[in-house]
Amino acid sequence: MVRKGISAGPRAARRRLRRLALVSGMLIAFGVVTSLATLPLTMVWHNVQTLDRAIRHPPSPAPVVAFSRYSAALKTEEGMGGFARTVHRASSWMGHDDLGRSLLFRVLPGFLVSSLIGLAAALMAVCIGTTWGAVAAYAGGRIDSALMRIVDVLYGLPYILMVILMKIALTRPLTLLCAGRTQYAEVIVVVLAIGSVSWLTMARVIRGQVLSLRNQLFVEAAKAAGAGPVRILARHILPNVIGPVVVYATLVIPQAILQEAFLSFLGIGIQPPTPSLGKLAAEGVEAVNLFVGYWWLIVFPCGLLMLTLLALNLLGDRLRDALDPRSSSGSLV
Repeated sequence: MVRKGISAGPRAARRRLRRLALVSGMLIAFGVVTSLATLPLTMVWHNVQTLDRAIRHPPSPAPVVAFSRYSAALKTEEGMGGFARTVHRASSWMGHDDLGRSLLFRVLPGFLVSSLIGLAAALMAVCIGTTWGAVAAYAGGRIDSALMRIVDVLYGLPYILMVILMKIALTRPLTLLCAGRTQYAEVIVVVLAIGSVSWLTMARVIRGQVLSLRNQLFVEAAKAAGAGPVRILARHILPNVIGPVVVYATLVIPQAILQEAFLSFLGIGIQPPTPSLGKLAAEGVEAVNLFVGYWWLIVFPCGLLMLTLLALNLLGDRLRDALDPRSSSGSLV
């Protein structure tokens, strides 16, 4: 009876965590699908300015700006006339900013830009950090010391200085590669800047995991069977560290989104008119003052940012429990 009572608590916690993770995954999927479905229109309409009574207009259930103002920005309406009008009806749901631009039409592509930056940074952290840490731990000796001293040196470099130097060095060549589209080059520079430091912690985490696994019996058995170092790492060791990799990857995504917001706030991240959740939040902070509170400019971007970060953390915790058989029944929430 005592054991049954003790085990009921963790089982109930796991069930609650499973439901929360399911809801989190559905919220993220809904945001991605909605943003992608409306992308052909929002990428054109996100910078349509209405310098009239719509300037910083509060949220409204009915459109404040006439459809003709938005349709004029479209090169063609064939095949999306009805869809465009349906989307236009929601143009004022989140209000307008200081240039009369629909906040909804800026939040939707901004969510995709921030998600892209987070996913790209997480992918770089996983690929570079996992390879670096695994090779250092398995090789050991001088190779391990040399690789980890490089990580220590990179940790000691000022983060902002690295971002500025990368921005100065890479913006022009990337702009040429992107056919003169500076906004694309800026997104790539931000991804490279964030990803260049996100893998350092991953390398240390994976190194510690591999150090604890390289002397296990199944690794010794693989060596006795004639397996080489690459095969042992790929087939025997790395599958056993998938739990920490997934958990840290889900933590890198919100961390990268927050870093993008910080860089955009300093003016060295995403540049206008390209929207992102971080840039929109920074603009919302500037719009809030002691005299007039344009609350919607900060509530909606920061609210979506908060929900995204919370959903990713809950989803990562659930994935950890599902993918790591050695995981305990505790929760990070």
